[in-house]
Amino acid sequence: MSSPESLTPVRRRPDLALTIGVGATLLAALMPLLRVITPDWWFFGTIVMVAAVLAAGYVARHFAVPAVAVTLIEAAVWLVLLTVLFGRDSALFGIIPTPETFRSVPPLIEAASREVALGSAPLDAEVPLSFLTIGAVGLLAIIIDHVVLTARMPLLAGVGLIAVSLIPAIAVPGEVDVTSFVMLAAGILFLLRAETRSRESRRENRGTAPSGVSAVASGIGAIAVVVAISITPLLPEAATQPGAGFGPRGNTIDPSLALGDDLRQPRDAEVLRLHSDSTTTPYLRAVTLSEFTGRVWVPDAGRTSPLEDGLGEVQVDDDIRVTEYRTGIEVIDLTSRWLPVAFPAVAVDGLEGEWLGVPDNRTVVSDRFSSNQQTYEVITHVPRPTLEQIRDAETGLGVAPGDATSLPPRMPAIVSELALQVTEGAASDYDALVALQRWFRSGEFEYSLDAPVDDAFDGSGLQAIERFLQVRSGYCVHFASTFAVMARTLNMPSRVVVGYLPGTSTRDSIDGETVFSVSSSQLHAWPEVHFEGIGWIPFEPTSGRGVPTTFAPASVLAPSDGTDLGPSLAPGQTPAPTSSLSTDGAPTIPQGGAGSADQPFNPLPVLAIGFGIIVLLAIPSLLREWRRRVQVSAAHAGDAGAAWRELQNTALDLGVPVPASESPRALGARLVAMHGAPEDAIADLVDGIEYASYARGGRHQFALGPQLAEAVTEVRAAMFGAVSARTRFIAIAAPRSLVIRPGSVYAEGAIGTPTSR
Repeated sequence: MSSPESLTPVRRRPDLALTIGVGATLLAALMPLLRVITPDWWFFGTIVMVAAVLAAGYVARHFAVPAVAVTLIEAAVWLVLLTVLFGRDSALFGIIPTPETFRSVPPLIEAASREVALGSAPLDAEVPLSFLTIGAVGLLAIIIDHVVLTARMPLLAGVGLIAVSLIPAIAVPGEVDVTSFVMLAAGILFLLRAETRSRESRRENRGTAPSGVSAVASGIGAIAVVVAISITPLLPEAATQPGAGFGPRGNTIDPSLALGDDLRQPRDAEVLRLHSDSTTTPYLRAVTLSEFTGRVWVPDAGRTSPLEDGLGEVQVDDDIRVTEYRTGIEVIDLTSRWLPVAFPAVAVDGLEGEWLGVPDNRTVVSDRFSSNQQTYEVITHVPRPTLEQIRDAETGLGVAPGDATSLPPRMPAIVSELALQVTEGAASDYDALVALQRWFRSGEFEYSLDAPVDDAFDGSGLQAIERFLQVRSGYCVHFASTFAVMARTLNMPSRVVVGYLPGTSTRDSIDGETVFSVSSSQLHAWPEVHFEGIGWIPFEPTSGRGVPTTFAPASVLAPSDGTDLGPSLAPGQTPAPTSSLSTDGAPTIPQGGAGSADQPFNPLPVLAIGFGIIVLLAIPSLLREWRRRVQVSAAHAGDAGAAWRELQNTALDLGVPVPASESPRALGARLVAMHGAPEDAIADLVDGIEYASYARGGRHQFALGPQLAEAVTEVRAAMFGAVSARTRFIAIAAPRSLVIRPGSVYAEGAIGTPTSR
């Protein structure tokens, strides 16, 4: 009869280490979020949320609360904490949500979704986005806690955490965060091992747990992590799909001047098409940046008004000629809250949704709608001063924003010194700016997307400007920001513009006007300087890109008949052939065999991929051989159990069933009769495992250790020699014993039991 103690239900204590592991692994999976959302108080709130939910689950399990109740308690903690953080003003006693609290949730989610869809990474963590992030992480913590600690399925939880960690990387592609990857991999391996140990604890107490399991698990994980870290950098970059993700790495407009990764993308995507009645195709602007903190340029956020009210008439001196042009734009694949428009726009017609105009910089923006799939017409009134008029004009603010002249403290001396040196002898402000433009576009500077990106050089701050002036190699962001800052050291108001180059001509036409195609690689930045009585004049300092600013003297200007004599970049400039416009991205690849024949073949990516494939394919075989050596070594030391397990693993590798219902003697007899195992060696192994299992203190037979090791080696060689070459290859290359345990349900059926070659 069973004793009373045996009838008492066993109360399983909650696993504190597993709970802590869940929290640490979950936070490791969320580390890539820091590249998408600006680190702020939301991250601390996320840590508090995860800790509170998991602590509630641990305490509930400590008191043997049913599994369903544990999840409900965690959900209650999640709801209360969200209420305290975001809804305490409408909550009862600040913690109990009311109907009004629940009514405030949909607007928060809508605002957060709109910010994600239209914003640029890294996103500012405003209240709606913080609510969405902390709430979603809390729900994820409840799910992972249930899957790992209640359902005991850590592998499924690991797959989910990996998927969560990949979302920011997909949305904002960039360099692999090795630290986060290693932390996540270590956390998942810990969850797998901790849960397995909890299952095997009773077997270990009886001394029957499989030896070497922890070492094998650690070895597999370590090798996988090392291979991923070492092989991945050797592989060629994956092409970013058009329209994928959000932020500065997708088809959008990033106002922060973080354009380097955009321009380095290996694949171009068409973002829009345009046609204009101007004789030269205009640049399209989206954002202007006037405030310079020394570290970043800040996008202008001026006064806005409904777009249907117009952007106001262009204010110029009476003797400056103004010509009206119309530009039709069709957005193909560009998701942005900033609308690409020609300059200076006075009206925009045909847009869908609610859009706002910013008269100070003549840009168009929306808080609720996107530029994608929009078709519209931009009306511009372009001032066209003569060369004499712009030379007579002085740079000055006039009605321009005050931020256009400010400079940060502790300016590097090289900036002002070079500005004075380059512009020495200039007769006018315009001549000084042209001298700067000519200097940047001379052979002293090189356009390069491979400019070093360490030490913040891949940016637009003072550190990047100083470094750029030293190495004299960079791309449009470096040229534009450096030109604008040097102009300010000369007391000239300047700003930086982000937009698109005019694109390349197509064979299509609309109303007799050639259609131009603009690609994602033609995202561009250029500086502007304000002239009193004329307005903002763009310049093009980027070496080898765009068209430099020039103006024609009055003697060659035609009468005011509406014909545009200026280039696409600025009013009043002399025309230049469209073919001279260069893209601000990867060079255009010539079409046809002749163009590709000049490109040397680089075998390194192919070799790297081949080497990586070989290493990956060899991993199972190497692990199995290492595991075999561990088992044979243990057998040599007298561990009969290790010798028998190696025999079982050999059988599994060859596709021989190893059912739990079969005794060692029965299995040994079957291996001798059907699979070529030597009878004497099998007898030694059967005697050893029976003695270890049933004799008092018989787990180890130190005197018979060498005999056991020799027997298991002899059996393996004989069984491998009795099968076909194909079966032998499969057993070595893809050993089943790495994933199937002897005696498990999967070990009871055989792939095949060949007995001859």
